Amino acid sequence: NSLDIGTPSDNTVTAAKLANDAVTTAKIADSNITSAKIASGVIQNQSAFKNIVINGDMSISQRGTSFTSLGNGDTKYTLDRMQYKESGSTSSEITISQDNTVPTGQGFAKSLKIDVTTADASPGASDRVWLNTTFEGQNLQYLNKGTSSAKQLTCSFWIRSNKTGVYTVSLFDSDNTRAVSAEYSISSADTWEKKTVTFPADTTGAFTNDNNLSLELQFTFSTGSDFNDGTFSTSWQSFDDGDYISSNQVNLLDNTSNELYITGIQLEAGDTASDFEFLPYDVNLKRCYRYYFQHTLGHCGGYGKRAGINGTFAILESSFYTVPMRASASMSSGTPTFENCSSLTFNSFGGGKSYMCRVTSSNTSAYRAYETTVEHNAEL
Repeated sequence: NSLDIGTPSDNTVTAAKLANDAVTTAKIADSNITSAKIASGVIQNQSAFKNIVINGDMSISQRGTSFTSLGNGDTKYTLDRMQYKESGSTSSEITISQDNTVPTGQGFAKSLKIDVTTADASPGASDRVWLNTTFEGQNLQYLNKGTSSAKQLTCSFWIRSNKTGVYTVSLFDSDNTRAVSAEYSISSADTWEKKTVTFPADTTGAFTNDNNLSLELQFTFSTGSDFNDGTFSTSWQSFDDGDYISSNQVNLLDNTSNELYITGIQLEAGDTASDFEFLPYDVNLKRCYRYYFQHTLGHCGGYGKRAGINGTFAILESSFYTVPMRASASMSSGTPTFENCSSLTFNSFGGGKSYMCRVTSSNTSAYRAYETTVEHNAEL
């Protein structure tokens, strides 16, 4: 005979009523433990580097902390991995800055702020302004895009603005010229809100497995009619201008009193947004170094004759990058202090593993260039 006690009510079985070792690993089926059943924060870094976005917490800004007069044809990187982009002939101008305004109690220290300095209340048909961040194809292979096993992607972020209404966030597949978009709404003015959108899987068009541009995540803030005069597509399709941006999209740039903050951008595989993945500052910085790196050139030069051709002498000094760059970088510098020379040039080689500075002079003794900022750019 057996005793039938029916289905126990909630809280009938407690940890105190279970004998030690009554519940063992062997007695729990694998399928019974899922991510949804594990409380947030129980397992730290449950999936390391799950966030495809680099610097989504806006903590790194090597180029400076304020970028003014963005508009009139500009395409410019601001905070690391965050690019201001526009199309058409927009007459608006904005300032992007790294700001200390953040959602309370969420662990963030920095945000990206957009401040409208010149308004454009009536954008032209081909005008669009957006924030862009990009990804290498070799880092996206686990998404299985272009196969029957393709994964969904979920984007989550914190946002705040005095301009309420509907906005558009999009994914653009640069390898296959495909796109998908989604709406989100800022509901309460001047209030931090967490937004989550899930993009469907795409079984068409695989990402190329290399270090080049494959995918872009885009946040649109103003648009002309060329981008929303079709049928807004929340499914992957071949890119069509008219289907790309929601017809409900507000114009953040229509008034100089408008501003917007964003932080905690996360893009991850699956249909659920997990807690933002915070990385140590040094890890985040080194990930940014792969695409952009700047340093102060303390000294390039020396004493005595070096390699000389027709009375011109040169000194070459090479260094290895702290972090190998994505590819051989384009290099530029400010105006250095010159001593007995007037030429300083740079070259990145070894596929982004090392670089060289070169000074030339007709002087046969001491010559050098020093004290200038050198930029190394291998952005996508």
